[in-house]
Amino acid sequence: MKMVVDARPMSHLNALLMLLLIFFWGSSFVVVKIALNEGLSPTAVATFRFLIAGALFLVAIVLKKSTNREYNLNIQLRELPTILLLALTGVTFFFIAQYTGIWMAGASIAAIFVCLLAPIIISALSVRLLKEKLRRLQIIGTAIAATGTSIVIVGGGWNAQGGLDLLIGSLILLLTPFLWATYSLLGRKTLEKYDAFLVVAYVNMLGGLFLVPFSVAENSFHVALGMSSIGWLSILFLSVTCSFIGYLIWFHVLKQAGAAATSSFLFIEPVITVVFAVTLLGERVDASVLGGAFLIFLGVYLVTRK
Repeated sequence: MKMVVDARPMSHLNALLMLLLIFFWGSSFVVVKIALNEGLSPTAVATFRFLIAGALFLVAIVLKKSTNREYNLNIQLRELPTILLLALTGVTFFFIAQYTGIWMAGASIAAIFVCLLAPIIISALSVRLLKEKLRRLQIIGTAIAATGTSIVIVGGGWNAQGGLDLLIGSLILLLTPFLWATYSLLGRKTLEKYDAFLVVAYVNMLGGLFLVPFSVAENSFHVALGMSSIGWLSILFLSVTCSFIGYLIWFHVLKQAGAAATSSFLFIEPVITVVFAVTLLGERVDASVLGGAFLIFLGVYLVTRK
């Protein structure tokens, strides 16, 4: 979740921190695939990740309150429905869809859709919901990105290994940028009223709790007792580095360098994912997927260009 902050020069230390963060987030798609290969379901991976991450966030805000008595942990009752929706769209439904998509379509296509399509969808929804106006370049960029998406889904789905499963997985992954855009737009006003880290902490904790009924329904918790060391290491990596440490880095750099400079690093994320997916998982990324990804990247550049 991003805040609107004036861009400022980024120090070498903050740049290194952002590269570390992008390494965490980019490799997370591959780590999820490794956990799935250990026999965990997409819902189980998401549930275990966010229950652990939620516990870490709870400890963090309690420690923050103990060191700063003036730190306010309260959120107004009328904001509760928004917080609940943020948890559902930004964690519960988002990660069920993302991890199911990774399971069926692979890490590479998941990263392309999740990382690159969200800015396009946010711009489109901003026009519809916030009455913002699109510039000509943004309209052209949206059309180019839509073309690239179609190429990835149709070309990648039918030509790559996996066939129909990959096509269905790609369509499921297409839900994730819409969920993230909804999450981002819903959170704008909330972030203006409260400490951003506090909001993210509550969203992670609630999102993890909302995942529990889905895991109970599929009887996933018994898997925890027999989970392999690789499975547990994968879950801990996702919880500690991607969720907890990741957001600590994100808000630290965001506060010092601003949204423009910080967000620019996100475009490296799918590149990291594809490299790891090809080298560690042996995923095949054919020409249609690469061509579609390039068009999506070009479209995002035109939409976000100032």
